[in-house]
Amino acid sequence: MQLTGSEIVVECLKEQGVDTVFGYPGGTILNIYDALYKHPEINHILTSHEQGASHAADGYARSTGKVGVCMATSGPGATNLVTGIATAYMDSIPVVAITANVTLPALGKDSFQEVDIVGVLMPVTKHGFIVKDVKDLAKTIRRAFNIARSGRPGPVIVDITKDVTAAMCEYTPEKPGAVTYKNPYTEKDIDDVVALMKAAKKPMLYVGGGVIASGASEEVRKLADIIDAPVCDSLMGKGAFDGRDNRYTGMIGMHGTKASNLGATECDLLVALGARFSDRVIGNASKFCKKAKIVHFDIDAAEIDKNIKTTKSVVGNIKDSLGEVLDKLEKQSHPEWMNRIEELKEKYPLDYDRSKLTCPYVIEMIDKVTEGDAIITTDVGQHQMWAAQYYKYNKPRTFLSSGGLGTMGYGLGACLGAQVGNPDKICINIAGDGCFRMNMQELATASRYNIPIVQVIINNHVLGMVRQWQTLFYGKRYSQTVLDDNVDFCKVAEGLGCEAILVDKVEDVEPALRKAIELKKPVVLNVLIEKDDSVFPMVPAGAPISEVFDEKDLKEKQ
Repeated sequence: MQLTGSEIVVECLKEQGVDTVFGYPGGTILNIYDALYKHPEINHILTSHEQGASHAADGYARSTGKVGVCMATSGPGATNLVTGIATAYMDSIPVVAITANVTLPALGKDSFQEVDIVGVLMPVTKHGFIVKDVKDLAKTIRRAFNIARSGRPGPVIVDITKDVTAAMCEYTPEKPGAVTYKNPYTEKDIDDVVALMKAAKKPMLYVGGGVIASGASEEVRKLADIIDAPVCDSLMGKGAFDGRDNRYTGMIGMHGTKASNLGATECDLLVALGARFSDRVIGNASKFCKKAKIVHFDIDAAEIDKNIKTTKSVVGNIKDSLGEVLDKLEKQSHPEWMNRIEELKEKYPLDYDRSKLTCPYVIEMIDKVTEGDAIITTDVGQHQMWAAQYYKYNKPRTFLSSGGLGTMGYGLGACLGAQVGNPDKICINIAGDGCFRMNMQELATASRYNIPIVQVIINNHVLGMVRQWQTLFYGKRYSQTVLDDNVDFCKVAEGLGCEAILVDKVEDVEPALRKAIELKKPVVLNVLIEKDDSVFPMVPAGAPISEVFDEKDLKEKQ
């Protein structure tokens, strides 16, 4: 059948099973929006800013496992997507961004609102397309979705010139093929890894976001049981392994637990699963896990030996490779090692000052009120680390946070996307007051569509994490980190059509959370905490993770 380019875009979205698009219209993309108008089966969420659309598409993708879709017009509309797309790229999240550009004859002439968005995004996308011929449109969109979801997932940009969106072309529907994985690993790779696991006396698993992407959580649980090993995770790996399991030691790295950091330092075999050994995890690379042989499972060969030299690697889909490993392993037992891990957990538990209102208390109360069954999104900073430390994530795709890029302003848009994709779940965004300011206009999106998110602002009137560094390493010179002004977030929330609750007492936290959830509408909780509350444990930048310290250590040094 003959369709316009815009109609082909919509039909291709339907082919790919897209039910929701986040976006913002403008001149060059008007034809596509006109086509969308005739297709109410695709739910379009009009965000307040294009960055909100890209973060919402990301949150939708992380929480559902589907490809997230966002749209924007040319020029500033397209460039406003960049931060959200870069966030998705760093965390390997499948997103397809569709933009429209000026007409083909106007390209390259500094036309009104013209930007080479594919060129701009080249370093932070898996692939980029500019479609200049309507005959190429359908196959390009199909290829974009396939690239986004296959292998190591990631974002793809499809830029379409405006004349292509209006041109007519023959369209033939196609069913998308199944996602396939290349598994370059060999049977010898599997055998070598199995031999290392059998020989280990102190094995430890280090779980990353790749376990969630590959759907390998059950295989990881079985591996931990069969080799009798403790399990730590990265920020991106939260929920891949049950945070309430006795084997779980907590997060590893800069703000990881002492049990995880010291356990990794003492282990003789570290098995990294879908993790990339980021600088925030390994600290001083030359001193990381020096007593251990290191096995690395990852789908991306480029990650092998990039940051840490491995003893053995297995490149391929983790669910597949672990399945083969499990078939060749027999039950092992390491009672002395597991007792040592339990000793570390008991000696160095996470703790905080329980005499006052703090973020860790709020996080624990969120865990209690939701019974550990919510989707938690965060922004970036102290609240993010506390959310990673004190909420017990027991399922994949329930903790959404900007790990690699560390994007302030990410959480609210991501929470909207998660709630739209999971209407039956409780979705809560935890943000610092500094982060919340960056994209708080998305509350208007929440109220427009009555998306019942709960926005918790951990309000200490400072840029908390930066201030913590200034306190510890910059002689308490608080340069541009104090936010002690006259902004009233409750009035802002009400002005944007949401309910608002001020929380400034410990006893008010639980009833405020319960009320916010019961209202079934967007609610903001403005929680006031002290400005000098700090995140511990902590590893100084450039130090080995074995030098992790907490508040008690700090006081003893003083």
